[in-house]
Amino acid sequence: MHECVCACVCSFPLQWRFLHFTLCRFRANPLPRAHYRVCSTSARPGGARGRTQSLFKPSDGPTGAQAAEFGHLPDNITVLEGESVVLRCKIDEEVTHKAWLNRSNILFTGTDKWSLDSRVSLVNNNNSDFSIKIERVMVADEGPYTCSFQARNQPRTAHVYLIVQVPARIVNISQDKSVNEGDDVNLFCLAVGRPEPTVTWKDFKYGLMSEGEFLEITEIKRHQAEEFECITNNGVAPPDTHRVKVTVNYPPMITDVKNMPAQVGKTAILRCEAMAVPTASFEWYRDDRRPVESDNTLKIKNEKTRSLLLFTNVTEKHFGNYTCFASNRLGASNASMLLFRPGAVYGGAAFLNGGLSGVGLWFCLSISVLMKV
Repeated sequence: MHECVCACVCSFPLQWRFLHFTLCRFRANPLPRAHYRVCSTSARPGGARGRTQSLFKPSDGPTGAQAAEFGHLPDNITVLEGESVVLRCKIDEEVTHKAWLNRSNILFTGTDKWSLDSRVSLVNNNNSDFSIKIERVMVADEGPYTCSFQARNQPRTAHVYLIVQVPARIVNISQDKSVNEGDDVNLFCLAVGRPEPTVTWKDFKYGLMSEGEFLEITEIKRHQAEEFECITNNGVAPPDTHRVKVTVNYPPMITDVKNMPAQVGKTAILRCEAMAVPTASFEWYRDDRRPVESDNTLKIKNEKTRSLLLFTNVTEKHFGNYTCFASNRLGASNASMLLFRPGAVYGGAAFLNGGLSGVGLWFCLSISVLMKV
């Protein structure tokens, strides 16, 4: 037995009853479309009899395959946000009324536009094609669309689901950081996209990769100072990337100190090189700790990572012990070196052209003093 469910709009024109049928299917959590068909006749108001439209749920009805053939729509259509898409509905039989709906919202009934959205337009409306176009597609456009027809007094529908994809994009990321050696560092990189994007951190120096929005470095060392790249991708468009520079501050460490032989009347150079972040400032001292100052025979040249003591005309007074002092806001380091005359004896050690011999070690004393920032 079939249970007839007659609509209260039986006396309405056919086009209105067609729309009522189509809308009700979206608003009442309907059965699959194969479970709907048109049934019987009933009395019109006033006692007159005539053919009317009503819905009923049969125990068995048209197969799903038959219904799927009508309209020739794919199950899904995928489009990028901002692009345009045409939803085509092919007609292979004579129809009297037709409509496009998005969920329960009517977009078009024939050539009559119900949608207030200027981005939606009718592309084709003929005996074989009833298609609409959506321009500048937005994420809000995603969802089910229905092409519905009144054919041979039977409402027929075809469905398509519009999927809107959005390229992965970084929307928030850590700023460049300046930290002290030994600190913990936390970087973040937040991304959006449809489908959900992946986020990866890349270490340029060592080529290491870390999955996830957050990158944590425990007790960072000076050799870990570099740029870290955040990469987000969801397969929709080329990956979006952004780099974060991490600077690691540490106190000076003097690395290049040598005793230098010199001859009276000639030129000579004492070098002091120190690695530090921020860059170290340099000072030079003599035996009695008085600062060395430039004069017409002695010049100090400070470069980014080193300081040079230039003797333009060596005299007897220039021979002796010099101390290089390098400092920044994190600490200081010093080292001593000799400007000596070849063959001279200092503290029981003989200095030859090649430098120091014997047991006297005059060349370098390096002390690091850590200070609070």
